[in-house]
Amino acid sequence: MDKSYLHEKFQETFGYAPADFAEAPGRVELLGNHTDHQNGKVLAASVSLKAYAAFAPRSDSDIILYSEGLGKIAVSAQDLSPDVSGFGTSAALIRGMVKAFLNKAGAASLPYGFDAYVKSEVLTGSGLSSSAAFEVLIGRILNRLYVPDVTAKPLSDVDVALAGQYAENIYFGKPCGLMDQMACSVGKIVFIDFKDPKDPVIEQITFDFTEAGYALCAIDSGASHDNLTEEYAAIPADMKAIAHYFGKEVLRDVSASLLTDDIRLFVGEQKLRRAKHFYAEVARVENAVKALKENDLKTFFKNVTASGISSRDVLQNVVPASDPSNTRLLTAMETARTLLGDDGAVRINGGGFAGTILAFVPLEHLDVFREKIEDAIGAGCCHVLEIGT
Repeated sequence: MDKSYLHEKFQETFGYAPADFAEAPGRVELLGNHTDHQNGKVLAASVSLKAYAAFAPRSDSDIILYSEGLGKIAVSAQDLSPDVSGFGTSAALIRGMVKAFLNKAGAASLPYGFDAYVKSEVLTGSGLSSSAAFEVLIGRILNRLYVPDVTAKPLSDVDVALAGQYAENIYFGKPCGLMDQMACSVGKIVFIDFKDPKDPVIEQITFDFTEAGYALCAIDSGASHDNLTEEYAAIPADMKAIAHYFGKEVLRDVSASLLTDDIRLFVGEQKLRRAKHFYAEVARVENAVKALKENDLKTFFKNVTASGISSRDVLQNVVPASDPSNTRLLTAMETARTLLGDDGAVRINGGGFAGTILAFVPLEHLDVFREKIEDAIGAGCCHVLEIGT
């Protein structure tokens, strides 16, 4: 993104020049579907599609953000209490990020607000975590503006991610894990172990899929996330129910050997299936990380494919139970798998039920693959991504 564009749009909107610029990438989930909220392990990556901002401090306590696509968002830096009526709004995320920033800094309030002009390439509902990119972007603005006025040093990448999760859980009303924010904040390909979610173990993995002969494609199924929050929330709730059955808070603290079929009568079929997915998915993450380190793409793709099948058949987050006729995500997965055959891999990307799938496509077949998948799913649905920073 050319900073001159942001500079010009900021000046047009606010009548003066910006003081600084910030950016934050979107992300893809390479492996680890619904493992982060149970203190599991994930493999994720930031991508080249980003959110950008030009910003400057104000003389009052207001935060005025103009976003292309969302319009004007106004928040008082003095009114930071969670508001159920604001769940699902960008204003709620801003308030949550500011509150988390102040909590970490040990401060009661911001000394002044700010103006910001935001342009995002991370399309809302794309499955590339537009909300996490927005949260990390706000965190980076706060880091630039309020050191040393509020805190002695910037929040770390991990702290910015934790702030994003806090904002999304408490202010936005979505019970997400930490993977999205961590991948956007830390960047590149990252293996994350959430055994201690407040101090996760993070390892950046060096691997170039393009050099290996494959393109990473996000395919938009065309299915909307609207009215799916309850479906999404049921997954961590079901997993936690199994953990609570064994007297633990999360599945990470329960031995997989305890998940025998004879507990089905007490916990229910769906909860047991979803718990089994967790343990198998964590193992797939471990296998995939080892495979990338050893340049073993065959094993990596085997685990990616198995993840997609498990999400569909075991975790069951591909077709919404509340709308079984909504098979757009399933259709996208099966179409991509048919087109690729035995070369490459396909899996769900993110929370599920809607949004995107990921496909690893041989570069020599990319043009044909894109043409055929767009004929089947919709023009412009196939986005070729690059691993970003």
